Amino acid sequence: MNIIRLIAANCVDLFKNRAILAELARRDFKSRYLGSFLGVLWAFVNPAVYVAILWFVFQLGFKARPTDNVPFILWLIPGIIAWFFISEGIAGATYSILDYSFLVKKVVFRVSVLPVVKILAALYVHMFFIVFLFVVFLFYGYGFSLYSLQVPYYLFAALMLMLGISWITSSVAVFFRDAGQIITMALQFGFWLTPVFWQIKSVPQKYHILLKLNPVYYIVDGYRNSFIYKVWFWETPLLTAYYWFVTGVVLLCGLMLFRKMRPHFADML
Repeated sequence: MNIIRLIAANCVDLFKNRAILAELARRDFKSRYLGSFLGVLWAFVNPAVYVAILWFVFQLGFKARPTDNVPFILWLIPGIIAWFFISEGIAGATYSILDYSFLVKKVVFRVSVLPVVKILAALYVHMFFIVFLFVVFLFYGYGFSLYSLQVPYYLFAALMLMLGISWITSSVAVFFRDAGQIITMALQFGFWLTPVFWQIKSVPQKYHILLKLNPVYYIVDGYRNSFIYKVWFWETPLLTAYYWFVTGVVLLCGLMLFRKMRPHFADML
């Protein structure tokens, strides 16, 4: 019961501080590009250019064959957009306590909401690319499908996983400043372990269960199920149950670790 109360109390805190969270996330998003000519447009231009390069290389250069009867670029984009969101959110949230050290020293401020600020800032760009994804599929002649309505579910699932991880990484980063660099390397390694550029069926069957232990696989595969394979999330009950079990454990561990280290943050900053 104490665990349930702890999680519920933090959910209530997030809701109560929603206005502050939105304002901090907006300012954080704008501050990244302060002083540049294009300003916040760079947040959308950089990923868009990257996707355009992928399209040029694979569609025009390598003339990649269709994957599961859809153009390779359409198969690739949902997965890479999902991965960009998760990696950017976790990488940014790792430094959230350090970036907002002036707020940590305020006794009345709920420090546990700071990682959420970075995640919300990443969400702004991600929402743009979800719309972009719909446009690209329409451009290729793939109309709107009811299965696309489950994208918010996978988005929520990704947010919960990111929140749990960010509570862990952001609290550790206060005491171990190299944690951010380690997280960056881990994300780069994780990118190639997750079937973003490659299909899981290209790996021997005996290794599939190991690859599916990676919770990010669930999100990447879920985005593709929503846009390409037309599979509802409840049609993969074991994978869904496993994902939420892992996410629940990560959330609980992250919250408990954060609460334990919180009293020492001000001394280390």
